[in-house]
Amino acid sequence: MNQTTTKLNTANQSFYHVNREHKDGVFCLAFQDAEDQLSLYNAMNDTSYEDPDELIVYTLNDAVYIGIKNDMSFLMGEMLNLYEHQSTKNPNMPMRGLLYLARNFESYIAQNHLNMYGRTLQKFPLPQYYIFYNGTEDEPDRREMKLTDAFPEIEGKTSCVECTATLLNINYGHNAELMEKCRQLKEYALFIQCIRDYQKKGLGMEEAVESAIDDCIRDDILRKLLEKCRGEVRNMVLSTFNREIYERDLREEGREEGETLKLISLVCKKLRKAKKPEVIAEELEEDVSVINRICEAAKGCGEEYSTKRIFEKLKRSGTTD
Repeated sequence: MNQTTTKLNTANQSFYHVNREHKDGVFCLAFQDAEDQLSLYNAMNDTSYEDPDELIVYTLNDAVYIGIKNDMSFLMGEMLNLYEHQSTKNPNMPMRGLLYLARNFESYIAQNHLNMYGRTLQKFPLPQYYIFYNGTEDEPDRREMKLTDAFPEIEGKTSCVECTATLLNINYGHNAELMEKCRQLKEYALFIQCIRDYQKKGLGMEEAVESAIDDCIRDDILRKLLEKCRGEVRNMVLSTFNREIYERDLREEGREEGETLKLISLVCKKLRKAKKPEVIAEELEEDVSVINRICEAAKGCGEEYSTKRIFEKLKRSGTTD
């Protein structure tokens, strides 16, 4: 297992070190300093700790856990907080959280030499799982995602496990109380909003990022970070933007492919009834040239008119658009 336990003041140790290669890189950079990490922890837990040495970070694979030391010397204090950042919706976060937490507790048991087969009840930190979301799709300020939503409903049966992922919308204008408690989180939201505002004005992505950085430095928003890591921040945002376009195009391509397959399937049903292309086009309210292409591709595909084979034939000929 790839795991580390570290105090926040360890030299050059990043709060989200394991996630720096992912699309939430700027978010990670924004919380790389101990004071900002502590501010976020306090805002999330309604605490007022002042000494960053009291906070410890524990990473396992690509998950990040933080907690406060206490007199009982639990590795994570009494609470184990799992934080993740997402810029796209992912309904599978509860299952991911369950797997993260299971591996983490397994490591915790080994490190603390806990006897799981004895008569004594072993104590563990209370797990909390939060997702910081700043994508462009609508989300409420706070929403709970439950693992059991992914399970089938079987009469008389209930799940023996549950994992709740609490999604927090950190786009500017959401979770105002949380933003006021953690200035760094608010400034991060303002920076992202500034980029989007420039995009709405018609600027290209690269120009929008540069303009947003200039504005935020001038207005003392993430100024220290942007002055020190301007190039890195710019590249991270542009990389994220390009990746999101690619993923959006893949989704759009998938939707278009699904619509084409559906149309081919409908045409095949008509062909099995020996209907002519003109009649099929009229009945389906489609352009006759489109129906003709499908009918031509259907020739030689067998009497059953395999939808998949017809689609592949159209695709090879470049006529699926």
